[in-house]
Amino acid sequence: METREKVLLELRPEIPSAKITSFMSSEETFQNGTIRPVVKLQNDLLVAVFKNYVCKHKNVFNDLTVDKKLDYIENAIHKDMKFRNSLKGIIIGQFTVKEYLLYTQNSSALNKRMMNIVKERLKDNLLQFETNTLAIAT
Repeated sequence: METREKVLLELRPEIPSAKITSFMSSEETFQNGTIRPVVKLQNDLLVAVFKNYVCKHKNVFNDLTVDKKLDYIENAIHKDMKFRNSLKGIIIGQFTVKEYLLYTQNSSALNKRMMNIVKERLKDNLLQFETNTLAIAT
């Protein structure tokens, strides 16, 4: 029988640009070795959760300009604690027990890094969607 840890680690995509060196802080090492791969793995779920968030907030998002949509994503992640905690749970739930124990030692700093990565990923997905929509319309 495979262990949960082994299965979780095997599922994660490799990110060649997320390098780990001996000069990095422990937070940056954790970010590149754990958070980035988990966020990439969870990308489709994060996008679906954000789409659900938009629907629950009366689809106001869909009528905004691209710049306002980027601001909306930022505000949703920073100001809506329920939504923020849901996003954190999606990421933390993919940690191994060892990673979780490391995370708890400095959760405040790691949460900031985690939410910044999630925010950028949602923004990138939005921009990609906007670009595809514009290409189809022309």
